[in-house]
Amino acid sequence: MEFTKKFLRAKSPCADGFRWFSRHVEDGTGYQEALDTLVNAGRVEDACWLLAQFGPTNAVLAVDALEAEAIVFAGTVEVRGSIDVATVIQAGRSIRAGGGLRAGSGIVAGEGIRVAGSIIVSQGTLQAGGDVRADWGVEVEGDITCAGDLRAAWDVVCHGKLQLKGGAFVGQDLIVHGPVECDKGLRVSGHLTGAESLRVGQGIVVGGAIAGVAHLEAGWGIKAGESIHTQGAIKAGESLCAGGEICAGPGYGVYAGLNVQQQTWEASAQVWSRERPEGLRSGMWLGASPLHP
Repeated sequence: MEFTKKFLRAKSPCADGFRWFSRHVEDGTGYQEALDTLVNAGRVEDACWLLAQFGPTNAVLAVDALEAEAIVFAGTVEVRGSIDVATVIQAGRSIRAGGGLRAGSGIVAGEGIRVAGSIIVSQGTLQAGGDVRADWGVEVEGDITCAGDLRAAWDVVCHGKLQLKGGAFVGQDLIVHGPVECDKGLRVSGHLTGAESLRVGQGIVVGGAIAGVAHLEAGWGIKAGESIHTQGAIKAGESLCAGGEICAGPGYGVYAGLNVQQQTWEASAQVWSRERPEGLRSGMWLGASPLHP
């Protein structure tokens, strides 16, 4: 793809960006060359805008290690070692690293992200059009938005909103300071700690405790190895199970079996906890879980 002023004008760029581009990028310049020119001039936002307008390519950037102020690449970024970017790394397709991935203000991939180490964003967001997978942990100062699954062998810490079109599989603790929206299932081997509402389309399985969240809601069942404590309501489409207590916030209820018929509660809306939850509005409490005497 080659750029001309007429070609660019058709995308309605801002006046300042168009003037700069006209002065510094010659007609006939290649797509990636134009992106590199913008990034090298410190116009990273303009480069990201250009990539969003014209889309990805099948090009591959393959290097042993990558350290830069910013990277905007239209294809796939493949690094055998680690990636360390002071500000933004954005790829039109995938980002893959044999080590860790660190960025100062944002990581964006049109497709998936796969790293053998940790993913860290110091001050911005993480966005992926596919799955995100880290063999170590994930820590993001802002939001995490993922069109696929999120998988991490260690902790996942999100200081903003966590929004997943797929599911989440976390090997240790999940800590989220903003709301959580997960279209599929959520599985956490350690503790799940939140601050705002958490909604999951399928089931929730947590090895430790669930604590801190506002409202807790799952389309299927909810199971925790320890206690479930929320600030608001607890709603499960099917059964509820906790090794300790199940406690909703003051004045809020606990609901099991919301997505099944009442006559099936004995099998499909079971509630297991050490004590009968105060404010149990639906479902059948059966006592302490046999798995957690």
